[in-house]
Amino acid sequence: MPLNASLFQQRLEAWRRSSDRHIFRGIQIGLEREALRVDAEAGLSHASHPAALGSPLTHPHITTDYSEVMIELVTPPDTLEASYAFLEDLHRYVYEHLGEERLWCGSMPCVIAGDPDIPLAYYGESNPGRMKTIYRRGLGYRYTRSMQVISGVHFNCSMPAEFWRQEFDGQPDPDGISERYFDALRNLLRFGWLVAYLFGASPAICRSFVLQKHESLDLFTPGTYYGPDATSLRQGSIGYQNSQEASTGVHADYNSRAGYIECLREATATPCPQYQEIGVRRDDGEYLQLNANQLQIENEYYSPVRPKCVPQGNEKPSRGLRQRGVEYLELRSLDIDPFEPCGIGPDAMHFLTALVVYCLLDDSPKMSMSEQADADYNMQQVAHLGRDLEVTLRRGEEISLRDWAGDLLADIRLVCELLDEAHGQTTFRQAWEVQEAKLRNPAQTPSGCMVSQMGESGEAYVEWVLKRSQEHREFFGDRPPDPELRARFDQVAEQSRQQQQVIEKAERESPLSFEDYLAAYEAQA
Repeated sequence: MPLNASLFQQRLEAWRRSSDRHIFRGIQIGLEREALRVDAEAGLSHASHPAALGSPLTHPHITTDYSEVMIELVTPPDTLEASYAFLEDLHRYVYEHLGEERLWCGSMPCVIAGDPDIPLAYYGESNPGRMKTIYRRGLGYRYTRSMQVISGVHFNCSMPAEFWRQEFDGQPDPDGISERYFDALRNLLRFGWLVAYLFGASPAICRSFVLQKHESLDLFTPGTYYGPDATSLRQGSIGYQNSQEASTGVHADYNSRAGYIECLREATATPCPQYQEIGVRRDDGEYLQLNANQLQIENEYYSPVRPKCVPQGNEKPSRGLRQRGVEYLELRSLDIDPFEPCGIGPDAMHFLTALVVYCLLDDSPKMSMSEQADADYNMQQVAHLGRDLEVTLRRGEEISLRDWAGDLLADIRLVCELLDEAHGQTTFRQAWEVQEAKLRNPAQTPSGCMVSQMGESGEAYVEWVLKRSQEHREFFGDRPPDPELRARFDQVAEQSRQQQQVIEKAERESPLSFEDYLAAYEAQA
């Protein structure tokens, strides 16, 4: 190895020489796929969450996100292959209970008739159920409901305990592991634009989503706006963005766990004048939002990557991070892939796993505010202009997307080879080759394929996505769950209903006002 080898090269070579490469087989992957329930005309469903699917408050795998018609499917952490298989099984089961509906396979919404057309998710009348609904009501007042029904896929990744024992010479500790996860998180922020380029699948939107055309968009059809070189409008300036940074100064500190926790703590405790104007409660007592602070709760702060730990009960995320450290990373910047029935495919999962490992092995200096601003700028550039490979990004100095992506892919290829050696296969390298082809030809990106197919057919965004959604409905309709799988998910659904009943019964027997419940939550240290 050269004397001037980078930290990435040193760490990679150490693992390549190690007889314990098999440790990488223990990487755990979890998926969260969001999707709107729509009718045959691409309008939002007017039906409640299907009761047969269980309670969205307590079901571990089938819940709702912002809206009652926005389903969320969650896999438990497992191997990459097992996680994808579980997501497939969830789709097969859910489609049995959707009637004539289908799951919208676009990240940007279907036809919406303004905020009144979007019902809030309902979780029952228990205190935790009310808190979830009121929080969502507050999001609607703060950012509009339409902005909340943008959908995506979250990719969760954690490294096995054996990996950390090797990295820390047999003596890992939560503080050291958390520090390394934050190192990876900063790199994922630095390189997050690559995810938007390779997997962005929202180059167009329905006109019903915007009141007026954005300066970066052109008219594609009378019902569609698009960015000629856009990859992920969902990640762009018209997508889901925090307004807190501009209006209230909220900005997360990703340089340490303590700094990150403190920023979120301060934001959830600091009143915001513009949110105070909304009010917290009406005269009749109905809550408009949980509070009038910069953030109602910590999860309100949007970030393309989050440090996470498995929650215990109704604890704040920061409490878990403080007490147990970072347990996994949640990559939140993935668009739904309309070409994949599950919204994400195995190739993407293999590449993203390699990307996370690369970000763990690479050096990761602390991020200044200016570098965070550059990361935000790069994401905006790629979201709106990314299929122009000569578009320039900021990496200390100006660099073309083509050149920077080429540098990153060259290093990630080495990680893919390491992971293939660990697994005794060639799947990671094959997934890398799919992504490398997208760099050579932007038309092969999901966004490029969408624009090409829409152009050939003359279809509006909504027409094109509805056809793909119908194809996915037929795909899973031809693959119904077998009796054993159906019985297993039926049992989980029934258990979730019973669990909600237990919560509500306990509250009736030992009443606790919502005000006291909320105060106890907010008082967590």
